Amino acid sequence: MTVSDLPGSGSLEELGVQNSWTSTAWSLIRRQPLGAAGLFIVLVMIFMAVFAEVITPFDPEENNFEFMLTPPGADFWLGTDQFGRDQLTRIIFGARTALYVGFTAAFVGAFSGLVLGVASAYFGGWFDLLFQRVMDVFMAFPLIILALAVVSILGPNINNVIIAITIPFIPQCARVVRSSALAIREIPYVDAARALGFSHRRIILRHMAPNVMAPFLIMLTTFVGQAILLEASLSYLGLGVQEPTPAWGLMLQGGAEEYAESAPWVAIFPGLAISLAVFAFNMFGDALRDVLDPKLRSR
Repeated sequence: MTVSDLPGSGSLEELGVQNSWTSTAWSLIRRQPLGAAGLFIVLVMIFMAVFAEVITPFDPEENNFEFMLTPPGADFWLGTDQFGRDQLTRIIFGARTALYVGFTAAFVGAFSGLVLGVASAYFGGWFDLLFQRVMDVFMAFPLIILALAVVSILGPNINNVIIAITIPFIPQCARVVRSSALAIREIPYVDAARALGFSHRRIILRHMAPNVMAPFLIMLTTFVGQAILLEASLSYLGLGVQEPTPAWGLMLQGGAEEYAESAPWVAIFPGLAISLAVFAFNMFGDALRDVLDPKLRSR
């Protein structure tokens, strides 16, 4: 009879997996408390975005002029806006908009930068030189300026906002990934893959790209926070998500100036949501960097 056959006992493998997850979680909390707090906030945001309809009974787009600018209280925990819409409801549904834009723009931009950066380092020569000069042109513009230019040309809607935010992320990730891929290109197994006749695509995607995943993951988490901030900025300027879609930047646009004194909650709570989301992703990204970087991990 084995241990797993005893009544009420689990397999040694299951116990080992549970202990491993528990020890990993405790190690993260002990060594990276801010990173653990950031991860917790991110998970709460994801939960709110997925179960928004269940969490709140209100419709985020329904106007209720009977309760315009109602201060926070028992009925409306965070008050209402100038159209009588519940602030808490719109913040919860706004998390869905923020995460959709943030994750989509960050992943597409980081993945494109990953492939282009590794390809630039792998081929080298004139291709690398030309590619880097193109990246220099894009990086010469600040993020918000380049995003404003793109969305002004394409028009203000959520998909165009994603495109406008994605484009500035590509050269940033490509430059960081290229610096790591240059060292990997000189490792003998890459030469061995060439000698065996593997295609360039296979060498780039299967042998080089997996070895630069640490900087890629760090850039990805950082990009999500930046994308949320850029989306809020564009929406605040009227070039992002449009009404009546709930978005944190739109909520600021509607109440930041006009109701700053008479109904400050209209702007305070969306601003806090943006700050908390950006803080969470930045802290989690910093903790991820410390965990994945062997130089920092060894300290």
